[in-house]
Amino acid sequence: MEETVITSLPRRKRFSLGSLFTKKDIPFAIGCPALVWHSLFFYLPLLIMILSSVFDLSESGSFQGFTLKHFLAVQNVAHFRIIFKSIGIAFLTAILCFVIAFPCAYFLAFKGGRYKTLLLFFLIVPFWTNFLLHVCAWFFVLERNGFLNNLLLSLNLIGEPIHFLNSFFAIILMMVYHYLLFMILPIYSSLEKFNLFLFEASSDLGATKLQTFKRILLPLTLPAIRLGFLLVYIPAFGEFVIPELMGGDKAYYAGNVVSQYVLGNYTAPLGAAFTLMGACILMVSIGLLLWIFKRISKSLGGLSV
Repeated sequence: MEETVITSLPRRKRFSLGSLFTKKDIPFAIGCPALVWHSLFFYLPLLIMILSSVFDLSESGSFQGFTLKHFLAVQNVAHFRIIFKSIGIAFLTAILCFVIAFPCAYFLAFKGGRYKTLLLFFLIVPFWTNFLLHVCAWFFVLERNGFLNNLLLSLNLIGEPIHFLNSFFAIILMMVYHYLLFMILPIYSSLEKFNLFLFEASSDLGATKLQTFKRILLPLTLPAIRLGFLLVYIPAFGEFVIPELMGGDKAYYAGNVVSQYVLGNYTAPLGAAFTLMGACILMVSIGLLLWIFKRISKSLGGLSV
């Protein structure tokens, strides 16, 4: 009877990421998908936009010949007026958001108690729905036979319905509603980490509530206010859906100009040039805002931001 000899087969190595990457390569491997995403959907479109602004486009869409005529065409008084009007409405939106957001964030951080998480949830949950649904809901509130007019009529504050839609008021109201959360969350995050013993120490030293707010609370939350201000100010500058839906044909802002140029026939290079011109003016205004925040911080005696 023959004996069968069983030979052990060599073990197969398990596959692991460590066999492909060293420890030095792991950060790059983790960040690579984000880098590819930004390259395809941010840097590449940005490069195409820049090239479109300084080259002629053929009927096939290819670039032909370097030119600055697109920048010269968009440099007129009407376009500059639209850009500065967009900066104005973005700044006003950021100011109103701050005025509303700071008390809300203060209440959530210090007065919310055990209901803090629930209140924060109710604050965020409306933004899980589609943005156009919010706009449609505000149509029912602001129309002539809507909730707001009926409320004012029932309180005898007005004699006849007011036409709120297609107005500057409707644009500002919708802009503040849409961007308010971007101001509340940074301020709330800063206030939640605030050391309450500083209030007690300030009170023991004889400071009033106004002095405590000016010398302690405001300087320490100023970086969060600056962040929230930029999170509102920058996207509000390029907003075009809200002015178009809530402002009607009279509302004409930077985002509307870009959308009309880009969607027009053979006018995309003008849209690209206008976008770059508006972006340069926007960056100058952002630098001015940061300088203002730095001056405010120094005047309050806080840390520079």
